[in-house]
Amino acid sequence: MRVILTLVLGLMLVAGLTFSEAAQEKGGGAKPGGVIVEVVKLTGTVKAVDVEKKNVTIEGSGGRTVMVNAKNARNLDQVKVGDKVNLEFVEELALYVRKADAPASATELKMVELAPKGQKPSGLMAETVELTGNVESVDAKKRTIDVKGPAGNVRTFKVDKAVKNFNQIKKGDQVVLRFTEAVALSVVKP
Repeated sequence: MRVILTLVLGLMLVAGLTFSEAAQEKGGGAKPGGVIVEVVKLTGTVKAVDVEKKNVTIEGSGGRTVMVNAKNARNLDQVKVGDKVNLEFVEELALYVRKADAPASATELKMVELAPKGQKPSGLMAETVELTGNVESVDAKKRTIDVKGPAGNVRTFKVDKAVKNFNQIKKGDQVVLRFTEAVALSVVKP
C-alpha cells in the first residue's frame, strides 16, 4: 500500500511539474501559476465506525480527530473501535492562467486500490479534477478568485501565496485548476 501511495505522490509531483511547465510555455513564462502540495500523516485509533454512512472517525496521538469517507472500502465490517490505523492524506492544487481561447471544461479521474476480501482493511483512493474556466472577479486582499465553470456556475477558490504573480490575474483571464486528493488507510495489528 505504501508503494502505491509513493507512486501516486510521484505521479502527482511529475504531473504538477509538467502542468507548471505547460503553463510557462503557454503563458510566455510570466503568467501567474503554481503548485501547492500538502501531506498529512496520522497514526491513530479508531473512535467510531458508521458502516451505514461509510465513515470512520480516527483520533491521532496528539488528539486531532479526522473523519475518513470509506465509501469505497472493502472489509469495513472488520474495522472496530480501538483498532490502530495508519492514514496518509495528500492534497495538491495546481493553478495557472492562460489566454481565454478555449471553452470552459471539467475532467475527473479516480483511482481505487482495495485490500483483497478477507484481509485486514486497507485501501488507497485518489481523485483528480481539472477545471478550466473564466475569472469573474479577483479579491487581492483575500487572495481569492471567482471562476465560472463549464456549467455556468461560479465558484470561489482561495489561492495560496505560493502562486506567483497573483496580482496579474484579472477578470476575463482563463484559469486552469487541478485538484488532486489521495487517501491511504491501513489497519495495523493492535
